[in-house]
Amino acid sequence: MKNSAENQNDLITITDSKKILDVKQSILNGSTFEQMMMNQAKFNDVSITGLRITNANMSDLEIDGAQLGGAHIHNIGMPPAGHPAHDPAAKQRPLKFENCDLQGSKIMDCDLRGLQIDDCNISGMTINGILIEDALKFYEQHNQKSGGNR
Repeated sequence: MKNSAENQNDLITITDSKKILDVKQSILNGSTFEQMMMNQAKFNDVSITGLRITNANMSDLEIDGAQLGGAHIHNIGMPPAGHPAHDPAAKQRPLKFENCDLQGSKIMDCDLRGLQIDDCNISGMTINGILIEDALKFYEQHNQKSGGNR
C-alpha cells in the first residue's frame, strides 16, 4: 500500500443478479447487503466487529469459535403479528448453545419454556434474583425429607 490516494475503495454495485463471490484477503468495511440471499455462505477467519443483521432468516446458523463479547441478541424468534411473514401456526425451532462462556451475561424478557440446562457451571446464576444453587439445595433437601421421587 503506497498512499491514501491509491487506497481509495472501489464501489462495486450488484443489482438483480445471480453471482457467486469468492472473496479472500479483502477489506470490505462499510459494505451493505440488502434484500439478498446468501444461503450456504461461509465466513472463515474474518473480523466483522460492529456487524448488524436485521430482519433476517438465519435458520440453521452455526457459529463456531467466535468471540461475541458485547453482542446484543434481541427480538429472536418467528415474525411477530403485523409482520408480513407472520404465521400464527409457526413454531420456533429450538436453539442450542454448547461449550459457551456466558459469564456475566443477562437473559431478559425471553420465553424459556422447556429450556434444558445440563452439565453447566451455574455458580452465581440467578433467576429473578434467586440464586439457583440455593433453590436446588432447597429442592434436594425438601425432596429427601418427603421421600419423593423426581
